[in-house]
Amino acid sequence: MPTEHTAPEQQLLPGVRYRPETRQRLVPHTVDGKTRLVEEDYEAMVPVPPRDWDQAVTRAVTAAAALLVAVAVVWSVASIGDLLARAVVAPIAYLAATAFALAWVTCMALEWLARYDAARATGPRKAGNWALAVDMAVVATHGYVEEALYVGLAGAAVSAVAKKMWSTVMRHQARPLPARTAAWLQGEEAEIAARLALGAQKRHLARLEGQANVYAPTAPAALPQDTDQDTAGQLSPTVLSAVRAVLATLPGVSHDDVLAHLDQLGLDYDEEAVRAVLDTEDSRPGPGPTPIAPPGQTVTDSVRTALTSGLRDKDTVVSYVHKIHGTGVPRSSVVRILNRELAA
Repeated sequence: MPTEHTAPEQQLLPGVRYRPETRQRLVPHTVDGKTRLVEEDYEAMVPVPPRDWDQAVTRAVTAAAALLVAVAVVWSVASIGDLLARAVVAPIAYLAATAFALAWVTCMALEWLARYDAARATGPRKAGNWALAVDMAVVATHGYVEEALYVGLAGAAVSAVAKKMWSTVMRHQARPLPARTAAWLQGEEAEIAARLALGAQKRHLARLEGQANVYAPTAPAALPQDTDQDTAGQLSPTVLSAVRAVLATLPGVSHDDVLAHLDQLGLDYDEEAVRAVLDTEDSRPGPGPTPIAPPGQTVTDSVRTALTSGLRDKDTVVSYVHKIHGTGVPRSSVVRILNRELAA
C-alpha cells in the first residue's frame, strides 16, 4: 500500500507580512515497500519586504524628468519645424527640426554613460549646453517671427527646465569614484581597448597580406649563379631545391625558419653551408624565379592555405594556386577542391 510522508509546517513570525508562493520539493513516497523521491507542489508563506520608498521616489523623479525632456523635444520640433516650413516643405522642415532637440538629448545620454569618468563627461556636457542654447535661440526666434515673443521665450524655457531637471537627476544618481579607484578603472579600460584595437588591426593586416599574396606576390631573390662553389658544393641538389622552394613561397622568411622547414622535410644538410647560401642571397638580391610549391605541398594544401587567409572567390583562389603550382593545374580541379573544402 502507498505510504505518504508529510513535511513539517512552516513557522510564521508574528508582526511580519507574508504572501503565499507555490514551490516544488522532493518528498519520499513508498509503494509496495519501495521508496522513491517524487516532486510535489506546496504553498509556502514568503515574507513581504517593506516598501522601498526611496527607490519609488527615485523612479518617479526619473520618470518626471524623462517626461519633461519628451515635452521639450515635442515643443522644439513643432516650433522650429513651423519656422523652417516657411522655406521648405513641411515634412523636410520638421525632420530637420528634430536635429536641434536630439543634439542636446544625445549629449545628455553620453554624459550619463561617462558618469564614472568626470574628464570624459565634460565634453558631452559642454556640447549639450551649446546645443541647448542654439535650440532655445531658434525657438525664441520663431516666437518673434510670429509676433509672440513671450511665447517663444516660454517655449525656450521649457527646454532649459527639462535639461536642468535631467542634469539634476543624473547628478543625484551619480556615484563619484575615489581617485585611486577611478585611475584603476581607467587602466583596465585602456588595456581592454588596446587588446580590441590590436585584434582588429591584426585581422586587417591578415586580410591585406592574403590579398597581396594573390594580386601582388613578392618575387623572392634567386640564389646567385656565382655563389661560392665550395659552399654550394657542400649542399645536395635536393637541399638547394628545398631552400629555393621555401624562399619562393615564404618571402622574407628568416634563416631559422628555413632551417626549421628543412627539418620538417627530413633532409640532411650542413647548417653552416645553408646559412652561408642564405647570407649570400640576402646580400645580393636579384629577380627570382617563378614561385614553385615546396616538396610535399599538394594543390589541396594550397587551397586550404588560401581559405585560411580569408580568400573565398573562385577566380582569386585559382590565381593563387597557379602562382604556387603553375598554370598547368586545371581550373576545374581547383574549383572542385575549393567546393569540397567549403562544404567540409
